[in-house]
Amino acid sequence: MASVLHPSEPLTPPQEHTKTHYIAAPGGFRKHLPDLTTERFRRASSQNANSYSAYFNERHAPPWLFDLTQTWARLYTKPFYGITTDGTRQSDLFQHENSGIDPHPIVKAADRLLSLLSPVEQSALLYSIDAREWRAWSNPEVLLRPFGLRLENIAAEASDAVLAVVEATLSPEGYAKALAAMRINAFLGELCGMQSIMNARSYNFLVFGTPSATEPWGWSLYGHHLCLSVFLWGSQIVVSPTFTGAEPTCIDEGLFAGTTILGEEGAFGLQLMQSLNEAERATAQTYKLLKDPQMRRTGDLETDQWNPDDQRCLCGAFRDNRIVPYEGICVSELNYEQRALLLELAQHFLLYLPAEARRRRLRQIEEHFDETFFSWIGNYGNDDSFYYRVQSPVIILEFDHHSGVFLNNTKPAKFHVHTIVRTPNGGDYGWALQERDI
Repeated sequence: MASVLHPSEPLTPPQEHTKTHYIAAPGGFRKHLPDLTTERFRRASSQNANSYSAYFNERHAPPWLFDLTQTWARLYTKPFYGITTDGTRQSDLFQHENSGIDPHPIVKAADRLLSLLSPVEQSALLYSIDAREWRAWSNPEVLLRPFGLRLENIAAEASDAVLAVVEATLSPEGYAKALAAMRINAFLGELCGMQSIMNARSYNFLVFGTPSATEPWGWSLYGHHLCLSVFLWGSQIVVSPTFTGAEPTCIDEGLFAGTTILGEEGAFGLQLMQSLNEAERATAQTYKLLKDPQMRRTGDLETDQWNPDDQRCLCGAFRDNRIVPYEGICVSELNYEQRALLLELAQHFLLYLPAEARRRRLRQIEEHFDETFFSWIGNYGNDDSFYYRVQSPVIILEFDHHSGVFLNNTKPAKFHVHTIVRTPNGGDYGWALQERDI
């Protein structure tokens, strides 16, 4: 099988794609704006993150989300093993090696952050390298686990210093993607009158270990529609798991009008599916409907294939040990151009990684193409909503269109997207590099 990547060359440019074939028209979400006079939004408008969370836990509202959080709580207590296809973790997939990053600017930014914090704040921020809190991230706007420091609750200079750590760690385009997710979260807060719950600083930040240019350490940032787990060890970086979402996927007014997110991931996924011939599409399409009657929906939220929060995504928050069998079509059956499309798709999921680390990660993915599967749920016309997954021993990428949570569309729409990156077989959180239980 010919390599798509040359050792010293960038990705082969894929065939042209048109974003408008994928993305809904800007402002299309506005016909689904919620009624802010309802009790839900009137109450939320007077709450902050803590009182909103307390109400959620006391009233179990909404019940479908509360029930899922109870499942999450049980999963959180279980020792970390890693996502697998059959319950057995493959070994010798990940080694401590050079990812091509310079750790010194990241450490400098982290040290400056620490210098701005009080002893109490430092104590709240810092965790041991093997702390279970690595796995405490979650996507809902409800603050389920208030670990670390919340950016909106600390001095502006310290909050800016947190973002400086994020900026020093990620690629410039990856940092821009993270800012876009945070700004769109703030835009949603404005649309719903919930600015004190959803804003650009409604995120928690944790540091694991001691920032060092030679020893392992890392950080976690989590909140609504943006969750990043970053492990660092010298010149090596692991950014996994990540959760990036948006409702809506664009800002159409105000200071940040024109901000969009997650368009390329959707466009390249759709282009790849449409490029398959009829037999290949039949193999890739595991379910024809986004909420297909054949999906397992028994009420067991640990194993069901669909629930109101995750919807079709299988590898979201607290799913660190999930068994996810391979489905769909093996990438080794695809032609050169289709495999190039898949790598371009993966590149956008992995945008948080610095350029050289991303190139090496893409090469690792390509080396496992004989064990990589592309699966699809839903239809694949230009106007259709859909889900897809790319899965191999070294990567899981999930893309899903969702129905409304704050907007009132009852069916999945292109203006509400969730994406997930996982490193199976113990690779999440850099665990396989440390051989620790977290």
